[in-house]
Amino acid sequence: MNKNVLLLACCQGLITTGNILLVTISALVGQLLSPSAALTTLPVAMQMAGLLMATIPASLIMAKTGRKLGFSLGNLIGISGTLLGVWALRESDFALFCVATTLIGIGIGFATLYRFAAIEASDKPATAISIIMASGVVAAVLGPNLAVWVNEVYPALNYANSFVALSGLYILALLLLQGVRFTEVDTHSSQAPARTLKEIMTQKQFQLAVLVAMISYSVMNFLMTATPLAMHRHGFDLADSALVIEWHVLGMFLPSFFTGKLIERFGARVMILAGCVLYLICAGINLLGLTHWHFLLALFALGVGWNFMFISATQLVSQTYAPQERAKTQACNEFLVFSMVVASSLSAGFLEATAGWQALNVWSMPVVLVALIATVLLSRGAAPLTRSAAG
Repeated sequence: MNKNVLLLACCQGLITTGNILLVTISALVGQLLSPSAALTTLPVAMQMAGLLMATIPASLIMAKTGRKLGFSLGNLIGISGTLLGVWALRESDFALFCVATTLIGIGIGFATLYRFAAIEASDKPATAISIIMASGVVAAVLGPNLAVWVNEVYPALNYANSFVALSGLYILALLLLQGVRFTEVDTHSSQAPARTLKEIMTQKQFQLAVLVAMISYSVMNFLMTATPLAMHRHGFDLADSALVIEWHVLGMFLPSFFTGKLIERFGARVMILAGCVLYLICAGINLLGLTHWHFLLALFALGVGWNFMFISATQLVSQTYAPQERAKTQACNEFLVFSMVVASSLSAGFLEATAGWQALNVWSMPVVLVALIATVLLSRGAAPLTRSAAG
């Protein structure tokens, strides 16, 4: 795999490390500062809302200015959010902290397009996506442990020093980004006119890819966001929940070393079905008990299931558009996916506090079954574009 994909993977790994650090502490910060239990996960939801707000502008900006400038702009917005987060936490200002996580979310919204940039830089799209996602293995170990280590060695009110560390990760990613030579897709050379977004969205393969990505990401985020809260409620400390999150993120990214090969051998739809089964196994384990091992094994299975489903969905959607349709299709995909993620983040804290952890797992099962059934039904007659046409 070429240098540019590897540098993109390093950038993605640093951003993901920051994301996992945020997952580890944001709900706990919300629990400390929020005026009510219903608002505990509002900072996480605002982060996802910022991400959602960035999805369409990020794609359109990069279509006009190129990938490098677009990614750099996103990184700078994220850095400003981390610095505002330090101030907000030192002042114990919940509203200001929500503004900070919104800015961080906007930065992350730009970074979600790394996987598409990797596809454009490689002639093996499934492998390129897998390498980008595999960078999360480092994040799985570094993110939760960095959250614990920073707050133990350099204690500060309301986890403020975690956001100092977060700004360092984003600055390093910005520096590495400058060494990437992006493969900018020529959107004007094609003789064929660009289709309307409505025409693109009526493709069965596009519908399947977006639906699977929406369900896999929102259910995963729903359970992941609620996990630290549920563990805290049942007597576990930050180190315990950090270990569970670490293994969850390992599950999310460790399979990426071979997921691309599995997709090439068995097909994206088979891997989506395998991911659905793992989601159901996760819910089943969580319903069986509340020990540390139940949390750890369930969240690991959830992570692996997400990996299979999300990488498969990304490959499927990348085959549904021509070069001149790239920006609007990617923007539409990201907007639809992360609109559901925002809803899952906002509801996780309230539902965990009111309905309980096990009810959340019961409710996740029929949603996953929708993805499973849709994969079987929408797979019939779904014809992708060729690689040369899809760009």
